[in-house]
Amino acid sequence: MPQKPFRFGIFWKLLLVLWLSMVLSVLAAIVYLRWSMGPMAVPPPELMTLGFVPLVPLVTGSLAMLVVGAAVAWYLAGPIGHMRQGLRRAALGRFDTRVLPLLGGRRDELAELAEDFDRMAAQLQQLTTARQQLLHDVSHELRSPLARMQAAIGLSRQDPAQATALLERIERESDRLDTLIEQLLTLHRLEAAAESWPLETLDLFDLLRAVADDADFEARAQLRQVQFHAEGSFVSKVHGELLYRAFENVVRNAVKYTAPGTGVDIVAQVVAGGDRLVVTVSDRGPGVPEESRERMFEPFVRLEGAESVRGAGLGLAIAQRAVEMTGGCIAASGRPGGGLTMAIHIPKAPTTALAP
Repeated sequence: MPQKPFRFGIFWKLLLVLWLSMVLSVLAAIVYLRWSMGPMAVPPPELMTLGFVPLVPLVTGSLAMLVVGAAVAWYLAGPIGHMRQGLRRAALGRFDTRVLPLLGGRRDELAELAEDFDRMAAQLQQLTTARQQLLHDVSHELRSPLARMQAAIGLSRQDPAQATALLERIERESDRLDTLIEQLLTLHRLEAAAESWPLETLDLFDLLRAVADDADFEARAQLRQVQFHAEGSFVSKVHGELLYRAFENVVRNAVKYTAPGTGVDIVAQVVAGGDRLVVTVSDRGPGVPEESRERMFEPFVRLEGAESVRGAGLGLAIAQRAVEMTGGCIAASGRPGGGLTMAIHIPKAPTTALAP
């Protein structure tokens, strides 16, 4: 194995600079004293000298300076070495690496740099874990409809008389796969970059009204209804398609869970002097326990009691990311009398007036 060549690293550079600066400072002081104070007594012949400088004090002083310089250089270069090791481990995928605990009680710029590194590593670890979980969930969600399609194909071969009904089942499963893949692509685009979604100047009340009308048309076939309540307008420059999908996913989710014979109420209000839009979507469904409301927005999360409702669990995850990309937020709360209320806050972006 070839031997690693010696690297004149930052520790040795700091040590050399510190030691030379201190030695030169001492020599400069001696020269100044020698020439400013005039002729001095000749040192005894038995005293070892270097020129007119006594050798023993010079050597001991230089050694002391070397020790002090080494300590200062190590104090400055040590954290950089820890950072280097941490970056190497992170490059190998070891995102559980933390540097700040190795620095003890330091409170300086290097400690702040280590804290930033630890924060970055924690975020990468979280993203990696989430991606692994997402891949696991995607494979599971894809496997289920594919397995049903394979079963339907096998049954149609065994009993050709049921081919028509089984083809309809295959078509339904194919539609589910198509919807799932479309949602996955949307989620990927949301996590990639906002630049892929064009900005539009829109009246969000008109956007909500269109979502409510479409949802109401579909809900009436299920003995449910959707009502929209709003006055005025809220014009802003937004990612129109993004917000449409966010509103649509939240409203469709409410329609799924509200009890037959009841309705979903959508209320839009302009607050904060016209700078913020608050949209609430309320249903009369079973509701969600408070401790589970944060998990609702995670991809592929299906809460207890939701097994009978169709869906992959991506709608609210897409809605949350879409709203956050506009600078807003979304939260769930219990509705008095039973049910769930989703509150969406959208800040107003600077814009020009709508064209006539």
